[in-house]
Amino acid sequence: MPAAPRLPWSIIIPVKPVAVAKSRLTGISVGQRRDLALAFALDTTLAALTTAGVRRVVVVTDDPEREAFRDLGADLVADRPSAGLNAAIRHGADDVRGRDGECGLIALAGDLPALRPAELSEVLDAPPSESWFVGDAACTGTTLLAAAAGRDLTPAFGPGSAATHRSQGAAEVTSSRIERLRRDVDTLMDLGDALRLGVGAHTAKVVAGLDPDRLR
Repeated sequence: MPAAPRLPWSIIIPVKPVAVAKSRLTGISVGQRRDLALAFALDTTLAALTTAGVRRVVVVTDDPEREAFRDLGADLVADRPSAGLNAAIRHGADDVRGRDGECGLIALAGDLPALRPAELSEVLDAPPSESWFVGDAACTGTTLLAAAAGRDLTPAFGPGSAATHRSQGAAEVTSSRIERLRRDVDTLMDLGDALRLGVGAHTAKVVAGLDPDRLR
């Protein structure tokens, strides 16, 4: 029997202007923090773009460096709401639905520098329900929220988002094989964990200029 066709996905990645992002990365310069925030988002975007079954990646941002995402192959959508992460995701979802109502929607955090296509494929190949999410490494937040074609994406990213998404009826995906997908980076300790997993080229380049003692 032939394998069932893969559901095509569109991935939406909201990216704050890097000048104000990652304020919890303390102990490094403002410029280094800015460079890391951009590098995390670029590595996340590249992993999404190279994942089988992904039809398009949409980056919602007003960052001055936004053309770097287009250079990778992502679509750009201006953050017209400018009202936070969840508003940006909903705006991106509306844009995608207006062009392609046949794909599933994924909202993906933009701070997953260790993400690899194989781990993203792991959770896209066999969706457990029409709405599902992946919790972060702390088991309280969310790194990925999905809605099947025809379903609304109802993001509630932020503190306690895992419980909120669960209460909305989204199924939680848990697997020992998606550690990279769960490792978002807010602090230097988080970055150290991501480095042990192995980060993408953009992040590795910035980290090479940091004091390694700060990452232990």
